Amino acid sequence: MFADVFIALYVAHMLADYPGQTDHQSTHKADRSAAGWRANLAHSGTHVVISLVALVAVQLVTDAPLNVLAAAAGLLWIGTTHGFIDRRWPVLWWMNRTGSPVFATKGGAAYVDQALHIAALGIAALAIAAA
Repeated sequence: MFADVFIALYVAHMLADYPGQTDHQSTHKADRSAAGWRANLAHSGTHVVISLVALVAVQLVTDAPLNVLAAAAGLLWIGTTHGFIDRRWPVLWWMNRTGSPVFATKGGAAYVDQALHIAALGIAALAIAAA
């Protein structure tokens, strides 16, 4: 069941991060202002909603019994970690401390951002599938 949940969450992530994200959210989600927090929370909320739809689809298609509490915890984890990572400073902090500050200035931050999101999805999928 892990593979089913992970793939569904990955597809949900891609849908929420690209076609589901507005230009305003993308531009302002890391701003240190009330508007930035609203954009960040709206974008993270989009991830939670689309991930919920994906988990319901897994339940319907596979007949695998998903634990409601584990799914809720996984969705909370996805929303929280996504919002944190998308503040952008955590990615830059990581890259500066792991020897990649030049890569960060040449577009690498976007790749590290996605790698962190996918790692978080993996943790959520493990928790949901293990319950």
